Amino acid sequence: MDRDAGVTGMDSLFSEGTRRGARGALVAAALVVAALVVAASAVPALAQDGPGLRAGLSASPDQIFFGGHYVTQPLTGMLRFQPNLEVGLGGGQTTIAFNGEFALWRKISPDWHVYLGGGPSILAVTHQHRDDTDIDPGFNLVAGLRRRGGAFFELKIGRIDSPSFKALVGFTIR
Repeated sequence: MDRDAGVTGMDSLFSEGTRRGARGALVAAALVVAALVVAASAVPALAQDGPGLRAGLSASPDQIFFGGHYVTQPLTGMLRFQPNLEVGLGGGQTTIAFNGEFALWRKISPDWHVYLGGGPSILAVTHQHRDDTDIDPGFNLVAGLRRRGGAFFELKIGRIDSPSFKALVGFTIR
């Protein structure tokens, strides 16, 4: 009898963990949808600099993430600083990444810019089944395509401890 009670207790514990994971994924999905709604309803801006929102998917770890960024005016020539903060959920962990990325921008049409760059990252990783947080270094290589009104698409390749790949969409608000 005690054995059955133990199994039922484990099932209950597992179900609670599964519910927490599903609830977290639902909250993340709602935040992504909210960010995209805000981005879609924002008034288009002619300038490319300012704060913004971003959301996407990463691999290794497999996560959905969301966050914010700021794009500076050109520092010199075509070089811009675009720091960002991203919170990733899933894969048995929560990842908070501060990315200090620089990029060279090039206008490819009246409405579009392409940019390439990279920069260092600091990651705080909390594992679901441990009571500690790891602080790890990383580095990202970045490529993006940005529309004049503020919408953009971006790909990242991570090195060191950064997620190995990220694909995201976002909007810079002015």
